[in-house]
Amino acid sequence: MNNKHHKGWNQIKANDSWAIFKIMGEFVNGYEKMSQIGPCVSIFGSARTKPGEKYYDLAQKIAYKIVNHGYGVITGGGPGIMEAGNKGAHLGGGTSVGLNIDLPFEQHDNPYIDSDKNLNFDYFFVRKVMFVKYAQGFVVMPGGFGTLDELFEAITLIQTKKIGKFPIILVGSEFWGGLFEWVRTTLLESHGNISPQDMDLVKIVDTEDEVLDILDSFYKESNLSPNF
Repeated sequence: MNNKHHKGWNQIKANDSWAIFKIMGEFVNGYEKMSQIGPCVSIFGSARTKPGEKYYDLAQKIAYKIVNHGYGVITGGGPGIMEAGNKGAHLGGGTSVGLNIDLPFEQHDNPYIDSDKNLNFDYFFVRKVMFVKYAQGFVVMPGGFGTLDELFEAITLIQTKKIGKFPIILVGSEFWGGLFEWVRTTLLESHGNISPQDMDLVKIVDTEDEVLDILDSFYKESNLSPNF
């Protein structure tokens, strides 16, 4: 039994060593392609949101306005809110980037990504680096665990000063209000696990105009550049 386990462990170690080269390849390919695209805003949200639903239509309008203000749009490349973001960017004649991930469900390329800006990833953590490194802002629509993961990673990186501050805009006060009321009352006031200024790292809005006002106001005083 021990010999069998030891052999399996060695095999795992060998596979991990070879995986390093694939991981490096994904980073190199992502850096090379994304560095040529220019300033973009990342849009996140649920893959399960259907065309015609409130937040699908709003994400499309936001993306349309974003590209008309000179930014490109980056999404996860799949259906739902991601499709809406790419569709709005496409209809607005702007840069439409998709960072796709191979998943057993939900995920497939949407048809609104620029053909030369459709990147595919096997590793979530490599893909997440691309979202953060080349984004001049996060627009976070209602979503599930993946959306929350991206949101709180960005907040953590800014809070700990691992990256520079950039706008994190949550769209949908009815969706996000309860969560951030809990952050304020429980994390901050009851337990002191965050600082009062950390609450200023996010803005909660309901319209496309508010999104653009926050982006434009921030970049009147800050330079557009990769985040690290």
